[in-house]
Amino acid sequence: MTYPLVRTPGRAIGRLSLTTFSRTGGVHPDLVRRLVVLGILDPERDAAGDLWFERDQLLTLARVRRLRAGLGINYTALGLVIDLLDRIAALERDLRAPPPRPTGGSSWT
Repeated sequence: MTYPLVRTPGRAIGRLSLTTFSRTGGVHPDLVRRLVVLGILDPERDAAGDLWFERDQLLTLARVRRLRAGLGINYTALGLVIDLLDRIAALERDLRAPPPRPTGGSSWT
C-alpha cells in the first residue's frame, strides 16, 4: 500500500476511493457499485461524481460477503437481512442493559 506525501484537495483522511475500497475488500468494483445502488453501502460523491467510502464501510462489505457465502442470500435480499440483524442486535442490547434507575421523588425509606 502506498501513501501520498501530501493531501489531495477535497480528499478527507480515512476515505477510500472506489478502486482502493474494492481492492481492500477483495471484490470487483462493479459489485461495489451494485451494492451502492441497492443501498447496502453508503458512499459519498465528490464534485466529479466519484465514490468515496469511509473505512467502516469495509465492515459492511465483509458482512455482505459472509452472508452471501454462508447463507447464499442473493444481493437484493441482503439489505433486508442486514436491517433485520441490526434490529435484533439492538433489541438484545436493550434486554442486556440494566433497568433505568428511578430519578427524583422521595425514597421508600
